[in-house]
Amino acid sequence: MKPKIIFIHGMFLNPQSWEHWLPYFEALGYPCEAPAWPLHQGVPAFLRTQEPPGLGKLSLTEVYTQYQQIVMRENEPPIVIGHSMGGLLMQKLAAENLIRAGVGICSVAPNGMMAADWGFLRNTASIANPFAGDEPYQMTFEGFHQNFANRLTKPESRVCFGRYAVNESRQVLRDALGTAGKIDFDLPHVPLLLIGAKEDEIIPSSLVQRNAHAYSDMRSHREFAEFTDRGHFICGEPNWQEVAEKIANWLDAHLHAERA
Repeated sequence: MKPKIIFIHGMFLNPQSWEHWLPYFEALGYPCEAPAWPLHQGVPAFLRTQEPPGLGKLSLTEVYTQYQQIVMRENEPPIVIGHSMGGLLMQKLAAENLIRAGVGICSVAPNGMMAADWGFLRNTASIANPFAGDEPYQMTFEGFHQNFANRLTKPESRVCFGRYAVNESRQVLRDALGTAGKIDFDLPHVPLLLIGAKEDEIIPSSLVQRNAHAYSDMRSHREFAEFTDRGHFICGEPNWQEVAEKIANWLDAHLHAERA
């Protein structure tokens, strides 16, 4: 039996963003689960209008602790696939040797790694803005289209905004830029695949590549792959299957290598 895959969504999304990915990987024989972050369970359209109390104070540590408990309940270490902040959470789980293999898609980088990229700096400053206090960040259609779904037409983007977007805690990103987002790149680690999107306005592909190459243990496998003509919403854009297929092939190769 193949190992379980746990999918971790990123900021401004919830498990509904994986609605096509679970049946794709289940058809390949992987048991799958996509747990919600705390305060992120439900229909996104409802969550945008009926904001969960306490959302603005949600911390990265609270989110991480939940997934740490989830993976530790499994009989065998699972595979973890994370998007954006979910990619950072995956890397933290890998650093604790709690998973079998990890995939980060447009992953937030550990250790406060930054990029001299206008989209990255603009979005980071806007979300992490210390003057906003505990007020949650309100995702608008305009912001979603500009930053998440910039590779979609406006009508396509509007559909995806309505179906997937939620408001978010600013504190999660603030924490990711501090000590809660740190890991040790020098330690041995499970196989890691980090995927960048060439047209990403939030996490530039160059930063994902730098993140992958920061792992220094020569005995451990880390790999970077890039998809052109894709934005941050790579998991929900047309031809998302190409990304899933790349991951499936990579997993098959590494799981086969473990069995050999």
